[in-house]
Amino acid sequence: MTKLSFDGQREGEEVKFIFRRHISTANKGILFLIVMVGLGIVPMIMWPGDARMFWIFLGCVIVGILGLVYGYMLWYFSIYIVTNERIRQISQKGLFKKTVVDLGLNKIQSISVSTPGLIAGIMGYGTILIQTGVGDLVISKVPKPEKIHNKLENVAREAENE
Repeated sequence: MTKLSFDGQREGEEVKFIFRRHISTANKGILFLIVMVGLGIVPMIMWPGDARMFWIFLGCVIVGILGLVYGYMLWYFSIYIVTNERIRQISQKGLFKKTVVDLGLNKIQSISVSTPGLIAGIMGYGTILIQTGVGDLVISKVPKPEKIHNKLENVAREAENE
């Protein structure tokens, strides 16, 4: 097994696991693609004999695909890194903007998990709430939330024993 590393990793700090939010958080890109295809179809229906309308449709589809890729990119580069010392949340906010939040494992008071409803249960995601003395970290739409919860509990317990 290879050792994982990341920018800002401290000496002696080892990565326990990495996780992302559920892929359904990238649904804005899919919605944008659907809207753009719909907008591209309208001129083709209104002026069916005009060949230029096909090019308008094609342009709308290309813009929609770019929006889909953008939404996927925001999801893919937003990750949670759990180490033996902390939880690091990296949130990609745009092409060139991201935020990084660190939460020391020694600050964690409790970790809870919930599944907010029927769709979340069917799709297999839930919400993890990490409570600390300075505030709460709410991670919504986590895939397999019970599994991630158990891993977080184990890492927090290991850090507490050290």
